[in-house]
Amino acid sequence: MQAWTLDELGSALTLEEVPDPLVRSGGVVLRMLAVQVPAYTRALVEGGRGVIATPTVLGIGGIGVVEEVADDVTTVRPGETALCTGFLRSGRVADPEEVLLGWTGIGGRGVTTATTDRMRRVWRTGTFAERALMPGSAVLALPGADVHADPTKLAFLPWLSVAAGAVERSGMTAGDRVVVLGASGQMGGAAVLVALARGASRVVAVGRDAASLDRLETLDSRVGAVRSVSGRAGDAAAISAALGGEADVVIDALGPTPTSDLTMAGFDTVRTDGTMVLLGGVRQSLPIPYDQLMRRRITLRGSWMCSEETAFRVWRQVEAGVIDLSALDVRTVGLEDPEAALTQAEQSRGLSILALTPRP
Repeated sequence: MQAWTLDELGSALTLEEVPDPLVRSGGVVLRMLAVQVPAYTRALVEGGRGVIATPTVLGIGGIGVVEEVADDVTTVRPGETALCTGFLRSGRVADPEEVLLGWTGIGGRGVTTATTDRMRRVWRTGTFAERALMPGSAVLALPGADVHADPTKLAFLPWLSVAAGAVERSGMTAGDRVVVLGASGQMGGAAVLVALARGASRVVAVGRDAASLDRLETLDSRVGAVRSVSGRAGDAAAISAALGGEADVVIDALGPTPTSDLTMAGFDTVRTDGTMVLLGGVRQSLPIPYDQLMRRRITLRGSWMCSEETAFRVWRQVEAGVIDLSALDVRTVGLEDPEAALTQAEQSRGLSILALTPRP
């Protein structure tokens, strides 16, 4: 089969002929239909997003058709359309360890261990390929997805699911006022869609890309956009003005930033007894004021990945049209030119995504 392979971080992502994956104990072989190529993929390939076991077939997430299932796997059945989460847990309750397969990312304290190294060695094939071998626990059956009108849009399901994990952890209820930081990015755009679907009375989308923010405002009359240009105090004032008050929930979906100012602007807008959830890729230390966190009784939570139950709820909402994917602009690319695909992916923003369709 053909696949995008990475020999080592910092080397080029290349198209190669590699052996077809063989099903083995605990595993599932998927024929990949559509996989989102994240905007930051080139940065990951160049070594700017953490470590990964190499050489490897790169790629995380995606939608595929189950071709083969090991005898000891009962999560999916041959012929089903399924979501690949790429999320593998060690299964230990006392000290759980988690990794992303075919990608960078380690759960918990983010430190490699003998266990995380072994998990990645055993399951090394990613989803930027015609077929992928994945552990059964990282594959979720999607009843009804085989008749979905546009499977390429389902490539966005992993992003929607991770965003939904953050929204669920916030305790958001219908009628809440929600702020999404980093809304002009792809995870932020997903969080806006999820918040609307859960009945937010107002969603303020905060970001830097004006075109993406303008597009979000056309989704629903409940969406207001704030372009971040003013520093912490100015951004906080603009967010509060767009909300018409304080936020019940703030979801931080920002990517890497030079300062923590925008995250802290979001913190400044949280109401007493409100919640802020950190979902994004900010690598800054946050100057959280003890007295404000205490006196305003703010709940501050982290959110990384999501449960299979959350991902399944998202699929049901998409299937029913509660989460409306008509706003999603999907460009597709084949396997033939990974370098050109990375360039296209870098240009994608918000609800405009690039999906790899390994077979025409």
